[in-house]
Amino acid sequence: MQDLSGAFAEAFRLLLDLDADLMEIVGLSLRVSLTAVVAAALIALPLGAALAVTRFPGRGAVLVTLNALMGLPPVVVGLVVYLALSRAGPLGPLGLLYTPEAMILAQMLLVIPIVAAVTRQTVEDLRAEYDEQLRVFGVGPMGMVATLLWEGRFSLLTALLAGFGRAVAEVGAVIIVGGNINHVTRVMTTAIALETSKGNLALALGLGIILLLIAVAVNAAVMTVRRTPRHAVLA
Repeated sequence: MQDLSGAFAEAFRLLLDLDADLMEIVGLSLRVSLTAVVAAALIALPLGAALAVTRFPGRGAVLVTLNALMGLPPVVVGLVVYLALSRAGPLGPLGLLYTPEAMILAQMLLVIPIVAAVTRQTVEDLRAEYDEQLRVFGVGPMGMVATLLWEGRFSLLTALLAGFGRAVAEVGAVIIVGGNINHVTRVMTTAIALETSKGNLALALGLGIILLLIAVAVNAAVMTVRRTPRHAVLA
């Protein structure tokens, strides 16, 4: 095991030198997580908005299930995706297991409930506020979904940032479906776990510092969005 002060010094050297291995891991992490969040947004935003503006039998059960899925254990998601992508699974012929695409799918499934639940609450609140105006203009359900999503865009950006934070910090699901393969599926969280177990604290600390900086940046962005004046949302 490396001396702690020496490990920190080496970690900062790796960061300042933009070490190739470190940058490769960071790049893959960002690509996987950002792709997962974008894919999740395409599903979760309209889903959450639709749940907010429509009423149907069993809606309460759907909302309870959606809220429960926000706390879904990542290893369970990883197991489900693993079974689906394994040779005996329904998606086995696609050959996606132990690829970045498998990690994207796992992270996407983790992010969808978060974004959908926040979207549903945000759009439902906006609908209550603007219900009279929407009725006067005869806006139908589909138009209402599009209108309220646009009106709540700043609040929904907060949900997407929260989803990205959840995705980029994930380790349990991605290590199950990605396998932590060097130069293929090794992302920041799995690399930190591996390098720490190997005693390579310099690389682990370097990646940890970057992960912390990303977490700070995401939280700063969330605070900035939340402080956006109300009139900017309605402009």
